[in-house]
Formats: sequence, C-alpha cells, structure tokens
Amino acid sequence: MEGKADLHMHTIHSDGTLTPGELVRRGKSAGLTTISITDHDNVGGIDEAKAIGDELDVDVIAGVELSAAVNEQDIHILGYFVDTKNQDLLDHLAFFRYERKKRAERIVDKLNNLKVPLKLESVLEQAGNGSVGRPHIANALLEEGLTETYNEAFLKYIGFGKPAYEKKYRVSPEAAIRLISSAGGLSFIAHPGNSLDEKVILELINEGVDGIEVIHPSHSPERTAYYNGIVNEYFLLASGGSDFHGGKKNDHEVFGKYYITEVQVDIMRRRLQRA
Repeated sequence: MEGKADLHMHTIHSDGTLTPGELVRRGKSAGLTTISITDHDNVGGIDEAKAIGDELDVDVIAGVELSAAVNEQDIHILGYFVDTKNQDLLDHLAFFRYERKKRAERIVDKLNNLKVPLKLESVLEQAGNGSVGRPHIANALLEEGLTETYNEAFLKYIGFGKPAYEKKYRVSPEAAIRLISSAGGLSFIAHPGNSLDEKVILELINEGVDGIEVIHPSHSPERTAYYNGIVNEYFLLASGGSDFHGGKKNDHEVFGKYYITEVQVDIMRRRLQRA
C-alpha cells in the first residue's frame, strides 16, 4: 500500500492543541507514514516528534511555517527538511516569536481600551512555550467568558479589520525563502487558494520558491488541479497536508484525509540531494 504523507501540522509549540508526541501517535493511528511538524516560527517540537516517530515507524520531517507579505497581502511559506540546529534559523525564529509577543501585547491593550478586561498573562498561559498568536487570544477570551465562541473573538474583536486587530511582523517572501534555504530546507507556498492570485504566485516562483502546497482543505478539486498545472509547468515540487491544529478550529474531520504520496516525498529528497 502506498504510504501517506501529511506535511502540514501544528502542535502546542505554536497554535495547535496536541503535543508533538500526541500528534505523531494520532498520525500513526490514521495510517500516515510521514508527517511534518510545521509550527509557526518554531522548531521546538521536532526532536520530541522524531523520537516518537522512530518508535512508531513514522517518518518526521522537520518543518516550519513563516509569515511573509507582498503589498500588505499575507503569504505563508512552509519550510521542509530544515536543520533545526542551524543558529541563523534559530536566531531569526526567536526574533519572530518576540515580535509575536509584542503584537499580542498591542492587541490586549486595544481590547482593554474597548473595555474588554483581558490580561496578557491569560494569553501567554494559553501559548505556554509556543509561539503566541491570535488563536491563543481567542481561547483566552472564550475561557474567561469575554466571548461566547472562539469564532466570535475574531468576528467581533481580533479578525482583520476589527477594532482590536494588529498586523503581525512579516518578512519579505524572498527573505523567508532565503532563510529556509540557508538552513538546508525546501520552501513551499502554503495554501495559495486562500488568497493568492497567479501574479503573486509567479513572483514567488521567480524569487526561488521550491514548490506549492497543492493539497489543502481549503482547495477545491478545481484549485488543486490548477496548482498541479503550475507545478508541472514550472518544474516545481508539490506538497500537501491537513493544516491540522488539534480540533479547536473544528478540524478533526480533516485529519488523515489530506496528504501526498511517499513518491512525492522522495522527489523532494532527490531535489535536496541535487542542490
């Protein structure tokens, strides 16, 4: 039977709810043979995931997800096979996490000015040792009874254009691609079907991105076919995964259903060997 590889997952080291070990075990139960932990601005969960993966015969690819922007448009770049001990990568990720915390402080200040009595400590408690983000703020608002649902936090306060929204720190796509490459990895445009038009995708290809996340829950069959066409036309690599966060985003149903084949993973490995 052909192996299944889900190369887009998040743990408690960013905005997921499962530990790396729990995620690997769940992947094994779902029939996955390869996974990639792609936490936002954080590779802290990779060693634990690899150790459990070795026990369960699940291959764990070291990954990361970075935020970038073109003309104020959010772009996410996935990095695979990165060296998690690369000091330049670690220094940059530490800086990105620092900026995430400063953003959370600004959002909490805005909420307080709106007479929403949320404390920063509650948000940081949600994040633990992981990269803090808006999902942690939404969880804190919900747990303290300041919103009725997780989604209401975004719709009423912290979503784009809402009164407590704050832009995150973002680098240029070129810088993100270069950082991943310098750490020995391959770079991929994450879930382009969410917002990116062909012009932006072509700009990223010209800047040296290695591939596109073709398989993603947000992509329709037509979008998937479209991105496969771009991959083939420009001799890029194809990736895919569930973008699983552990359930708080109502994503239990996607686990194990969005994946690429082990053959496609092998193609990635061969591309790295030729680099």
